[in-house]
Order: sequence, then C-alpha cells, then structure tokens
Amino acid sequence: MDSQVIYDALRSKIIHLELAPESVLNLSELAEEFGVSRTPIKEVLLTLQAEEWIVRQGSHFMVTPLSLERIREITEIRMVLEVQANLWATQRISQEERDALLALKQETLDFTGLHDNRAIVDLDSKIHRLVFTAAHNSQLTTVLERILNHYLRFWLAAPRRIEPRTFFAESLELIDAIATRDEDVVRECTVRHIRNSVAEIMGTR
Repeated sequence: MDSQVIYDALRSKIIHLELAPESVLNLSELAEEFGVSRTPIKEVLLTLQAEEWIVRQGSHFMVTPLSLERIREITEIRMVLEVQANLWATQRISQEERDALLALKQETLDFTGLHDNRAIVDLDSKIHRLVFTAAHNSQLTTVLERILNHYLRFWLAAPRRIEPRTFFAESLELIDAIATRDEDVVRECTVRHIRNSVAEIMGTR
C-alpha cells in the first residue's frame, strides 16, 4: 500500500477523533491493519509527528493531546494568516471559484439540524479550503489547511451539538463579502469568525 494512502487515512482518523487524543499508536497493529511492514508505518508516523499530529514518548507514538494552550497558539497564527489569505482571495478569486463558493453557500443554507457535527464541520472546512485556494498562494494554503485541520479536532471534541444556522452565519457573510469584493467586511468578518470560533471551543461564548 502506498505511504500517502496510509498517511491520509491516519491523519483523517486523528482529525475526526477516530483515534482519540493521547491514544498510543501501535506500529505492529497499524502494519497489520494496512497490510504492510512496520517500516512504512514508522515513516508515516514520523511525518505525522513533524506536522504535530502525534508526539513521541520514548519508543511510542501518541496522538497529540488537545489543550487550551495549543488552541491559543494556533489562533494567534490563524488570526494573522487567514485574514491575509481571505483578502487575497477577495482580490484574486476567479469566476469559476466564485461560482463554486456560491454553490457551497447554497449547500450550507440547505443544512438542517439532522446533520451531525462531523458533517457540519466538514462542510465548513470545504468553504475555508476553497477560500484559501482562491488566494492563489500554495504555500499559504498548505499552512492554513493544516491549522484548520487542527481546529477541527477541537470542534469535534466539543460535547454539545452544533447548530448549523449559528455555526454558518459568519461563513455566509464571508462568502458574500468575497463575492462582492468588499475587503473591509472580509477583514472584519474573518477576525470576528476566528474569535467566535475559539470562544465556542473554549466555552466562553
């Protein structure tokens, strides 16, 4: 099996909490699960460690714990980079990307309370990724996607059910502002969205 397939599968399990924070990863069990030797598994785990999805404790690998200090540090970085990315997206977005963004807007409007938290968070992630791509800076997109994925773990770890209408309110505002190239609203909306997101995760909103 290709190492990229193993990497994608393990990262997805970590993001979606199928591998719980602080759970120990057993090389032999993973090798058996994916039908490969321990060597490619260890290579993938080293990559995941470099991206801070897992940490090493002695001879063992463990899924990175969730902590308020971690979300605070991620938020500081996000507040700088995502604002700039969204402004660049406003300036550089193509007509095809704008149409795709408006299609995602309609998809959010069609969401109901019947959707679980994972479906809601995954759709929000699609919106962010499209905006990041529309900034047309691949290096920035890569960094922000990683930051966003770390955020998803915190959202999915929250015990309460996400209310779609409230959750998507600022995303819908952002889509409209980008579509109309209103940079002032894009900047203000992005900052507010990030602050409200971390407040929701920390239970202070």
